[in-house]
Amino acid sequence: MANPDRLILIDQGTSDGFYQQRQLLPEIFQAACERAKQPLSLRLQAGYDHSYYFIATFMGDHLQHHAQILNS
Repeated sequence: MANPDRLILIDQGTSDGFYQQRQLLPEIFQAACERAKQPLSLRLQAGYDHSYYFIATFMGDHLQHHAQILNS
């Protein structure tokens, strides 16, 4: 069961080869969240791939996101 108070945060690089080859399908997950009324922030990041640089760039946002949930 979805928890409407718990936003799911996903970052996806649009230059990720897995994404471009349709091996990663965040849009399907987004549609499932909408059906379940589960809040989701799907952030498509232009120009980013599946590299360490991508992870390092957005890691702080995810740590902050999870810290807020754990502290609520």
